[in-house]
Amino acid sequence: MRVPVCGALSIVLAQVSLDRDRCLTPSASRKLEVARCDTPRVDAELLLAHVLASTRSELRADGRRQLSPSELADFERMVERREAREPLAYVLGEWGFRRLVLKTDARALVPRPETEVVVERCLTLLAGRDEPRILDVGTGSGAIALALAQEKSDAHVTGLDASSDALALAKENVERTGIRIELLQRDLFSGLPDGPWDVVVSNPPYVRPDEIDALPPEVGMWEPRLAVVGEGATATVARGALQVLRSRGVLVLEVADGEAARVAGLLRELGYGEVRITRDLAGRDRVVEGVRA
Repeated sequence: MRVPVCGALSIVLAQVSLDRDRCLTPSASRKLEVARCDTPRVDAELLLAHVLASTRSELRADGRRQLSPSELADFERMVERREAREPLAYVLGEWGFRRLVLKTDARALVPRPETEVVVERCLTLLAGRDEPRILDVGTGSGAIALALAQEKSDAHVTGLDASSDALALAKENVERTGIRIELLQRDLFSGLPDGPWDVVVSNPPYVRPDEIDALPPEVGMWEPRLAVVGEGATATVARGALQVLRSRGVLVLEVADGEAARVAGLLRELGYGEVRITRDLAGRDRVVEGVRA
């Protein structure tokens, strides 16, 4: 027996029509709202679409889609996970990043829209460079490294991470996408691999230990602590990159809210030139770059 999506269900949608006149008000969305998820309705819709191997737009177009008992059970379990503030990307098991759809789970940070700006800056800086060598420090799921290798097809890209779990996930994403990159395990504070590198790019952990309790539960409770908390990591990457960048090579860093000016000042003190700050899509200073003399 298949259960109508628009029937009276304990946790599924009260009705499926998503047009303006018949706004979707599922109990799932209400549960997520009570749990203080930022986008409860969107989350509920995405979870339902995932269970039905569909999309939100297809659900809007077909108001009579049905759930089997097993699909309903899957949906309920996924809503419970999101209700516990597990990141939506972990619950779905995959997440979009630029042109890629990557496997995502608790072994690495969720790829974020602001990090796409980091990739964009790297690509701009690499314009006109043939077969550049790129080092992604703290590669996590491999998002930055894989995006750069896909969009700069002649590049030689290496992803570096201290976490064997994160590297295992990155390897799965290499296999998933068919994009070739090199993966290395090394602690950030043990020095960077010998260059010369044309670009060193990093989204290093930059949350102080005393800030962890103030983070949203999706970050503080679920994302890997090694990738989140790392006081001094940005300075360590900046100093290490000076030793391995070629002349006119570029360091590109993602930084925390309110930290761009301080990091830019650090790069100037270390001797980087042409230091630049770029805003993310939300208008926040997010990316800091500098050129090795």
